[in-house]
Amino acid sequence: MKIPQMITAELRRLTSTRMSVIALVALLAVPILYGGLYLWANQDPYGNLSSVPVALVVDDRGAEVNGQQRNLGDEAAEQLLDSDTFEWHRVSSDQADAGLQAGDFDFIVTLPADFTDAVASLSSDSPRQADIELRTNDANNYLASTIGTQAVARIQASVAQKVIDEAGLTLLDALHTIRLKLVDATTGATQLVDALSTAKDGSAQLAGGSATLADGASQLADGTAQLSAGADQLRDGTAQLRDGSAQVAAGAQQVAGGVDRIDAAAERVGSAAGDAASLLPQARADIAQALTDAGLDQARVDEVLTRLDPVGDRLAAANQRVQDTVTQIDQLDAGARQVAAGSASVATGAASAADGASALADGAGTAASGAAQLRDGSAQLRDGAAQLDGGIGQLSTGATQLRDGLAAGVEQIPDSDDATRQAQARAISDPVAVGTSAVTKAQNYGAGLAPFFAALAGWIGIYALFLIVKPVSKRAITALRSPVRVTLAGWLTPAGLGALQMVGLFTVLAIALQFSFANPAAALGILLFASATYAAIVLALNVWLGSVGQFLGLVLMVLQLVTAGGTFPWQTLPAPLAALHHVLPMGYVVDAMRQVMYGGDVSRVGSDLLVLGAWMVGGVLVAAIGVTRMTHHRTLKDLQPSLIG
Repeated sequence: MKIPQMITAELRRLTSTRMSVIALVALLAVPILYGGLYLWANQDPYGNLSSVPVALVVDDRGAEVNGQQRNLGDEAAEQLLDSDTFEWHRVSSDQADAGLQAGDFDFIVTLPADFTDAVASLSSDSPRQADIELRTNDANNYLASTIGTQAVARIQASVAQKVIDEAGLTLLDALHTIRLKLVDATTGATQLVDALSTAKDGSAQLAGGSATLADGASQLADGTAQLSAGADQLRDGTAQLRDGSAQVAAGAQQVAGGVDRIDAAAERVGSAAGDAASLLPQARADIAQALTDAGLDQARVDEVLTRLDPVGDRLAAANQRVQDTVTQIDQLDAGARQVAAGSASVATGAASAADGASALADGAGTAASGAAQLRDGSAQLRDGAAQLDGGIGQLSTGATQLRDGLAAGVEQIPDSDDATRQAQARAISDPVAVGTSAVTKAQNYGAGLAPFFAALAGWIGIYALFLIVKPVSKRAITALRSPVRVTLAGWLTPAGLGALQMVGLFTVLAIALQFSFANPAAALGILLFASATYAAIVLALNVWLGSVGQFLGLVLMVLQLVTAGGTFPWQTLPAPLAALHHVLPMGYVVDAMRQVMYGGDVSRVGSDLLVLGAWMVGGVLVAAIGVTRMTHHRTLKDLQPSLIG
């Protein structure tokens, strides 16, 4: 009997009765139903979160934020209710608790009474975090708790982004205002620098002028001091002149009084007159010298001498007349009286001159004192002007530094418009944009699980088939004694039926669930190859261990279920299970399916198929060895046909 004939005989056995056909069809549908229904149910769960009931409790009392009365809890609630993230229900705290307990809500999100107040505290001296409370009930659904945690994190990020956006805009507006003020301050500082430059020029001129004034005042003080000393001398000389002229006036009166006696003593008077006449030039010179010594200028001295000269002339004439004739005594008497009157006038003028000289001396002293004060004051003015010039220079340098510093500050603050500041505030509130790219990408959540559940469904399908398919034909073993052909026939029968299962499953995935395949032919080929590999492994277990081997096939399925890395990465497994991942075939089926389904690295498929091929060949060889062993131990009972082998 050839291999096709043995396969045909087994298929006739499996379809010999209506019940056997029903059993075969049912078992052929197992992987299709398992893989198709599971992936259909989990095709896009994250896209249907809007059907998950969530309670939203808002107890926020509101507070003043940036000068405005706000209730961030209500604002957040409005955004959540308008979104389709979940099926939000805004309820009271008691209603939420009751609904969570009864299973009406999967979790509760609460915005507490101090929510806005806590956010507002960020700009105060006592900042604190705002709380968002999450309450879950794992008795309803454990994954709902995980989803709730992620939802609260998104709410937290959304509120934080909103708050930072508004605070950032306020800060940027304040910086813009500061920039405008700095521009005004820079303009003012520039004007101050220009004014100080002008003041510096004026202060330099003032310093130079005050120095000149100080020098002139010093010279004036020296001159007035000399004038005061000369005036003192003039005062003393005129005082002497006054006293002398008074004495002359008194003498003239005595002369006038003694004229009568002169007449009596003509000889004596003549002699005296002669003597007086001889002494007159010397007296005139002495008077001129005295007046000059008294400080009178030459014109004044000449004036005085001019007034005295007639007296001398008269004295000379009198002497001449006295000498000539005694009879002219009356004229001499009259002349004496004139002399007396003139000397009185001289005395009066000398007194006036003395008074004027005294006043001049007093005025010169006052002028000298004032000039000294002027000298001291101008010296202080000179020193003060020099200090002022230096101070204005320092002030000008400081004002220049202030202007440059303000200008530098203006340059460091960008000149932005309202739209730019709003964009900057949005960037500050969300400074990092996550750019995602994928070498390969699954269509959706269900497509992401499809490689794993297709591989698992293939094993389940083969395992189910061996419930009714005979691992090998015992009659053929007894009759043919050809273990290789018997083994191949026993392997190809479930492998062919498994191929039908995989074609049906692939049809459901590609058409009913509309999963996209980067390489559909390769994906179907891998499923067929995997099913044939599973058939070889389960065949070997059944050939060697019978019903115990069939049970071990179930155990092996469970091991591969947890080690294939179909959901979480296999690196998260405990070390013993992670080691099995590199040995058992299902993990390689999952990897190969991912590469051809998502458009990944096709070179990895080759190594995966080599491992699967090794399992397939190994399974067939082990089964063939078991069949060879069976050819030496057969009984008549082995010839009796059975539905389940």
